[in-house]
Order: sequence, then structure tokens, then C-alpha cells
Amino acid sequence: MAVRYALLACLLMTTACGHAPVERKTLPVIPEKTAAGRTLQELPPPPRPVAIAVYGFTDQTGQFKPTESGQTLSRAVTQGAASMLVKSLSDAGQRRWFTIVEREQLKNLLQERQIIREMRERYLGEREVNAEALPALLFAGVLLEGGIVGYDTNTVTGGMGARFLGVGASTEYRQDTVTVYLRAVSVRTGEVLTSVQTSKSIVSIAVGANAFRYVSFKEILEAEAGFTTNEPDQLALQQAIEKAVYALVMEGVELKIWNFADRVAGWPHLWRYTQERDGVLSAKQAEALTNHDRRQRVRAVRERDPSRSQASPPAATPRAETESSSKRARGPA
Repeated sequence: MAVRYALLACLLMTTACGHAPVERKTLPVIPEKTAAGRTLQELPPPPRPVAIAVYGFTDQTGQFKPTESGQTLSRAVTQGAASMLVKSLSDAGQRRWFTIVEREQLKNLLQERQIIREMRERYLGEREVNAEALPALLFAGVLLEGGIVGYDTNTVTGGMGARFLGVGASTEYRQDTVTVYLRAVSVRTGEVLTSVQTSKSIVSIAVGANAFRYVSFKEILEAEAGFTTNEPDQLALQQAIEKAVYALVMEGVELKIWNFADRVAGWPHLWRYTQERDGVLSAKQAEALTNHDRRQRVRAVRERDPSRSQASPPAATPRAETESSSKRARGPA
């Protein structure tokens, strides 16, 4: 009897921990592109890059990270959002959409240029700045302002469990939400050209199994196992920023602030964005359509040049893609 219950406890622990995403990597890795990052990178280029500057993209929530023992002095979200924004801007259209000028650490840049002037004056005897050695700084026509405007915890919580004769299992989940606001401002007039707001959910899931039972007189079997999966806050914020940059480009195209060099190639992106924004398509359906277009492009490349068939075989068409293909065939309402 005791052996049978011990085997049952081992089975529970194997079931609970068998799918735990435990990875033991000793070498650093380059993170894979997110779905929002791939969509942003595949944007068709504009006729010419837009000169843009980011002075700061800060945490405007003012929240600190909560713990079981109370609140700590550590911030709830990362303070490196400006670096993520610059990376997302450089990835737009494979570095062809924006010319980004350094403004966040402008003091360091100006100080280094002053050192160059002093060294050339001291050792080369220059009284005037040599334009070839130290050309003028680039200026931006558009400023990007905004920041992280919301971090809401426990927006959705729940769980379920069952127990029978001292043997049971349970699962719990929690959802947080991070919100990003981004606006483009004209340097010449100070007008707010366009503004967007995006949000991303952060999901945490806990799964556990346990057994507590008397197997014989004065003999108790007790076993417990489980794991918890927490989506990284930094990754969720990165996807929200990438989606905000994508929305900013689409809003600018719709308002005719800038445009695609090839309007025919850019029209499907704009149509999918407007359908998703207006609630006609869900985010999953829009992503399914993007993946479908990506597979079609890979298939076309294979047909033109079979030697370049290095891409992985296309996955099965999801149900959302099948349902939304008819809407795309009819065009925008």
C-alpha cells in the first residue's frame, strides 16, 4: 500500500514539474524577435528617413515593486525604456524609417566634442573649428515624447483545484498590465502631430500538486510539487513599445504626415492596423494575417530561387487566420 501511494506521489510530481520551463544555460544568448518586433521590422520603407530625437522616455507611474514583506525601493518597471524605444525606432523597416539623433546623453556628446576642439587647438594650432574633422551635429524635425503611464497589478486573478482522498492539484494565475503613451511633436511649430497608446498584459501562472494521506498506522505520505511561470516585465514593456512605434508609423501614414515609398506594398499593413484599431480584427487575427503574408513571401522567394529555401516550413494555418481571410478579401469596410 505504501509503495503504491509513493508511486502516486512521484507521478504527481512528474506531472507538475515535467512541463516546467527550466533552462540551464551557461552562455549568454541573443533574444529572439518578438511578434511585434517582426511586424515592425517588415514595414515597407518611406521615400526618405525621418530625422527623430528622443530626449527621454521615463517611468511616469511612480510605482515601487511590491513584495510579500512590503514595498521596496526598487521600481515596479524598468528605467531603461528610452533605450528600448531607440532600439525599436532603429528596427522599424530594417533601419530605413528613422534617422535617430542622440539626445538623451547630449551633455556627454557635447563634452566630447569640446575635448576634440581643445586637443586640436593645443596640438595643431587651430583657431577655428575644422568642419571636416568636426562637422555640425544633425538636427531632428520630430521629437518623441511620452513614457510608461500605467502599471496595474492583479487586473485578473483566479485559479482552480481539486482534491480527493488527500491527493489533489491546483493552478493559479494572475495578470498585470503595462501601458505606454507615445506622441510625435513637430520641432518647427511645436504641434503634436499624432499620439498613440498601447498596453500589454503580463501573465503569471502557478501549477502545483500535493498528496497527504495515511498509508498505515502511524505512517503518513506527504508529497508536494509545482512550478511558477512569470512573464518578464521587461519583455512585456518591450513589446508594448514596439507596438507603439508601429502604431505611430501607421497613424502618421493615415494622417499623411509621412508615407510609404511603395504605397501598394504598404497598404496591407495600414489596412490591418486600422481594422485592429477599430475592433474589426483582434490582435491574434491581425498577427495571423501578417504570418500568412510572411509565408507567401517566403514561398515566392523559393519559387524564384530554390537555392534560398532556408526558411522553416510554414506552420499550419490557424483558425483565426482562416476566419479573417474572408474579411481581408472583401477589403476595408
